[in-house]
Amino acid sequence: RLRSASLTVRFVTNTTKESKRDLLERLTRLGFDIAEHEIFTSLTAARNLLEQQQVRPLLLVDDKALPDFTGIGTDNPNAVVVGLAPEHFHYEMMNRAFR
Repeated sequence: RLRSASLTVRFVTNTTKESKRDLLERLTRLGFDIAEHEIFTSLTAARNLLEQQQVRPLLLVDDKALPDFTGIGTDNPNAVVVGLAPEHFHYEMMNRAFR
């Protein structure tokens, strides 16, 4: 009914564990009729902010979330993006992030 009413439809989530593409595939398997552009995640918001601020992040996100940052420069980081990624929360990475 929402789509037939000419309303903009968005599926919003705060997940940082998977890419938008993985989320789309999972929701499609569950029977949702959804397009990738209709999904807005916290990673989407983070990417938008990185692009607006023109910064180079150290990405402390799960490896499955990295595709959402394709094309974002990460050399010589001057910002940090933190997501649910326990495998990256160790002394060496935390020290890098704080620097």
